Formats: sequence, C-alpha cells, structure tokens
Amino acid sequence: MTSGVAPDFKAFLKQPEVQKAISNINPELRDRRRYKPSQCNVLTEAYTMLQKQEQYRFDIDPEAKKLLPKIIDKRVEKIVKATNPGSAFKYRYGKKRKIGIVFSGGPAPGGHNVISGLYDAVKKANPDSEIWGFLMGPDGIIENEAKHLTKDIIDYYRNLGGFSMIKTGRTKIDTQEKIELSKETCKALELDALVVVGGDDSNTNAAFLAQEMYDDGIQVIGVPKTIDGDVQAKDANGKVLCAMSFGFHTAARSFSAAVSNLCTDCSSDVKYWHICKVMGRSASHIALEIALQTHANITLIGEDIANYTDSAQVDQAEKDGKIDFRAYGITLRHLSRVLCNAIVRRAEAGKNYGVMVIPEGVLEFINEIQMLIIKLNTIIALHNRTHDDDFHTAFPTLESKFEQLRRITRRKTGAAGIWNQQDHDLFSDMPDFFQEGLLTERDSHGNFQFSLVKTEKVLMEMVKDYLKELADTGKYKQGISKAWFRKTLIRENIDPDLFGPVLFKNYADDMLVLKRAIISKKTFELALKKKKLIDKEGSVPASIEKVYNKTVPKFKTQTHFYGYDGRGNAPTRFDCIYTYNLGFTVFSLIANGATGVMAAIRNLEKEFSEWEPIGIPIAPLMSLEERKGKLELVLEKTLVDVNSNAFKVVETLREKWLAAQPGPDQFRKPGPIRFDGASEENRPLTLQLNGLESGCE
Repeated sequence: MTSGVAPDFKAFLKQPEVQKAISNINPELRDRRRYKPSQCNVLTEAYTMLQKQEQYRFDIDPEAKKLLPKIIDKRVEKIVKATNPGSAFKYRYGKKRKIGIVFSGGPAPGGHNVISGLYDAVKKANPDSEIWGFLMGPDGIIENEAKHLTKDIIDYYRNLGGFSMIKTGRTKIDTQEKIELSKETCKALELDALVVVGGDDSNTNAAFLAQEMYDDGIQVIGVPKTIDGDVQAKDANGKVLCAMSFGFHTAARSFSAAVSNLCTDCSSDVKYWHICKVMGRSASHIALEIALQTHANITLIGEDIANYTDSAQVDQAEKDGKIDFRAYGITLRHLSRVLCNAIVRRAEAGKNYGVMVIPEGVLEFINEIQMLIIKLNTIIALHNRTHDDDFHTAFPTLESKFEQLRRITRRKTGAAGIWNQQDHDLFSDMPDFFQEGLLTERDSHGNFQFSLVKTEKVLMEMVKDYLKELADTGKYKQGISKAWFRKTLIRENIDPDLFGPVLFKNYADDMLVLKRAIISKKTFELALKKKKLIDKEGSVPASIEKVYNKTVPKFKTQTHFYGYDGRGNAPTRFDCIYTYNLGFTVFSLIANGATGVMAAIRNLEKEFSEWEPIGIPIAPLMSLEERKGKLELVLEKTLVDVNSNAFKVVETLREKWLAAQPGPDQFRKPGPIRFDGASEENRPLTLQLNGLESGCE
C-alpha cells in the first residue's frame, strides 16, 4: 500500500459535493435530530400530580415484603393535570434538581429519547436543574464516573439508536458493598434522584436501591427497557399496566425486514431453507412479532412448545388407570419430527425451500433440556459453595467437566442426588457442541447463555438425520409439476400418460409425487421394467432419468442470527414517541416525590390519544426465582400469553403460512423502518391485535 495522499486528490476531497458524500451527517440523520415526538396531553401541562389508582391489586411475595418494606406498599399512580396548584406545590415541583441516569444491560433503540424527554421536562420546570449520565452502566455509579449532560450533547443524540451517549454495562448492584458505594456516589454528586433504564434485573436493582436510599431522600425510578419484550406489567387480576418495553418494536421490525428479504430470496432461488435464530432467551415475543410481520413458513414459539401435550399418551394412560407425566411437554426428538413433517409436506408441493424462525431460547421450553440446565446450574453452584475454586476454572475443558459429571453419577451422596445415570445417558447422547453449550459459563446474572449455544444447529442436525431416514423409506419426496413432466417426455417423443401412472402415486393431480416404494434409482428402474416400459437390459431414457433426478429432494440450509444488528437500529416512530414520553413521565414521578416505581405508559396497545403515563410500584411485581442455584428476589419476566389474540392469530394461520400446497407463498413485506410518513406502523402488530376485542368467550 502506498502512503500519503497526492496533492491533486487532496483538492478533490475538499470539493463540496465530495464532502457532502463522505460526511458523517446525512439528510436522514439531520431529520431525525430535528424530529419532535408527540407528547401525551397531560405531559404538556405546566404542572402534573399523581393520582392513586386503587383498582389495581397485587399478590405480594412474602420475601418482597420482608426485604423491601419501605417501598412495598406503593400503589399504581396515574399522572394527571395539577389543577390550581398552590405556591408550595409549585416550589416543590419546580425546584432546582440534580438527577442521575444510567443505562443498564444491552442497548435498546430509544434510550437516548428517555434522556431527551427527561432533559426537556427538567429544563421546562427549572432551567437550572441538571442531568448527569453515569458512564458504562452501573459501574459508573459504583465508581462515580459521570458526566454533565448539556443541551449540545442531548441534541446530538435525539431520536438516534444505541446507548452511545453514556454507554452501558451489565454489572449488577447486588452486594451490600456495591450498594454502599452507589449511595456514596449519589451523595457525593448531591443527586435528588437516580433513574435506572434497564430490563428485569436492572429494575430489580432499582427497587433495592430505592429501599436502601429511602432514608437518604434520594429517589430511584426504573424505566422498562429490553428488545426481548419480556419486561411487562400486569396486576393480580391480569389488567395490563405496561404492555411492552421500549426497543422491542424497533428490533422486531429490523429483524423482520431481514427475514422478509430471505423470504423473497428463498422463493426466488428455490433451493434453501433459511433458518433464522432471533433474540429471545426467556420469552418468544420477538419471534411472535416476526411471524406476524413476515408470515414466515415456520415459526417456533417456546411458550407454545412448553404447553404441548401428547393426547394419545394421555388417553392410553387413562385407560391403564395411570398418569403418564411424559405426555406433558415435547421432547427435542419430537420437535425435530414436527419440523421434518412440515419440510416434507412443502417438498411434496414442489417447495423444498422456506424460512424458519427460531427464538434463541426455544430449548429452554423443552422439559428434558430445562431439567438438565437446572441440574447443571445446581451442581455448578454446589461446587462453587463447597470448594475454594470456580467450577469452570477447576474443570476448564469439556472432557474434564464431562468426567466430573461421570464421577458424580457414581457417588452415593452430595450432587449424586441431583445428577443420575438417566441424566448422564441423555447428556452423553447429545452432540459435543451442545454438551459444551450446556456446560458453558453462566452470564453475570447466573443465566444460561442460550445465545452462545447454536440452537439452530442442534435442531437442524436432528432434522437432517430424520429427513435422511424419511428419504430412505420413501417418505421424503420432491413434488414436480405435471405440466413440466408431460412437456419433458413429449419433447423426447415419449407418452407421459404411459409412464405417469407407473411412477406417481397421484397422477391425476397437478403436482406429482413419486410412489413411496421408489426410494432409489435402482427401484425407479425396477418399477419401469416391471411394467415393461423399458427392457431388462435397456437403459432409462434421458428424459425419464431427468424426471427422477428432479424428484430427489436436497435439503440445504443457510443459518442466520439476528440480535445485535437489530438492537443498534435507529428507533421506529413508535419507540421515538414512547421513550420521549417515558422521559417526561420520569420527571413527573420525581417532581411528585415518587420512588421505587417504574415509569410506564398504559394503553400502548391503543391509539396514541389514549396513552396514559403512570408509575408502577416495582416491589409488588417481584418474586423468588432460581438464580445461580439459589432463590433470589427478582422482577418476573413476562412470557408470551398463548391465550392472547396475537398468538391465536399465528396459531390459526400457521397452516396457511406454511403454504404446503402448490401456488404462491403467503409472505408479507413489513417495509423499512421510518420515523415519519403516513404509512409508518404506529405500534407493534402484537399490541395492535391484543388491543382488539376477539369476540371469543
């Protein structure tokens, strides 16, 4: 490579048109920064107040009551206009404040607008108030690394994706030492309030910080963030308080656009099955939204798989006067058979291609896999508690981990009560890469890292093995067009009506499928010789051989993972508006003295005019959950409701979207992400459908 730039080319680089072309700032970016999201009417008021909503009830976990006594009795509060506020109220509302904000966990589109909305609300109430951003996530709080967020900084990031303004991190403030350091930081900065923007674990942190800093007068407000969509809130009666976390819509739309492009590709090239793994470790909300957005041929929903019941096994057990617990919950083998059945049916219709969407955590919903994970988590935690070293350090290789499990099965005490020979046999039958995935080191929250396991590879290995078995027994065939068959033979002066009934099981149809007994070229020739269509010593005519070759299916796959690309996307208009209003909601909660609550917008599933800014108490939403082999109090994740309209639509149209018959597929084009334009989607399809009356009892 040559160094330096020629003088004449330097002059070229200085030309206005060249500078415009290579600038970091493009017209779309300028428009985004200038865009002013709509505001809920109440948030445009000069003063707001909180109104307790007594109609919402929670079933409070005793552990939450024990650990969070100062914030456990908080109620849902609606933000309303402060009518005729007195001077004392105005003073409290508009006093000079210093508010800290932190991003926690993975990025989600719209985070910058939470800060923008908060900044605008703070400055509207008192221009002397300040917003400070903690750098690199919760570590910034612990280590007192923060920066003053000025107008120039805020304006630079308005309506843009990512968390680049202050960065993010995954540290948990989960020890007394970290809590004390966080308190010291907040006091040193003289903060009036701390805002934690994050998912379930981050809002759990917010609740404990609110409890610990309650007596110090430092308010703590949570904001629901996660592209997985599993941070939602309902009361004990199932009334929806927060229908979706921010960032979900943008990520799902981004993934949907990519999946839709593959739908177009596979129906053009007609030779690949595109296997698309999408983010969603503990819930399948993204996969469900992608199914609605694209009408992919196959979409697995983990929560649906978890509900599987083998009716035949149940009936047989009832006849025998028994209960067969194995009938409840699908096995990995059975799931692979379900996928094979769909692939075979499309192949018979002449479509040996398609698009399959798989949530990354789908294996977590398979009972036998979930039990293995729980047992392995417990064994690892037990080792770490009873030894001076870490399990993954003590047994660094897959072989050493496997040998330790083998030793455990031989013992009579300790972990032997957890891990038995049956577990070991099931584990031994799994591919090496899956064994390694199951034994991989857990993340900082103690979660099994499904994103590191090639879920799609696990399933496709089993699918390919079974498809081969089906092909060998004549059950996996490639359908061919009758018109093509006839044309091909007539071109060689062969009577298609003479050969057709001998070769195909359905010669009267437009799409022909080879007879099941014809499983190889040899059996193909034997069928022709048996009917004396060719001599015993004669060769198969070229056109007939061409027909046979076309009926032999070739299962080819291309795998894709959609995760980090979508969470870095520029936010949709929905997420721009949602997060900007969340920022204003945060300030209203702070100005009215709230703490230990999560800022939310109720009625997201309805039109914007019906959106209702509220504060939801975090502590009543928390419950005990297994983490790192022990029970911990956390904010519960929300799974896909298999009784919801959105899921029922996908379930009902599953067969139609599989399109296992001749004719066009049913693919849908979701369109590009925009933040303006009359045709831009105003909320996720999941929310649109769930906001409608189903008409069903």
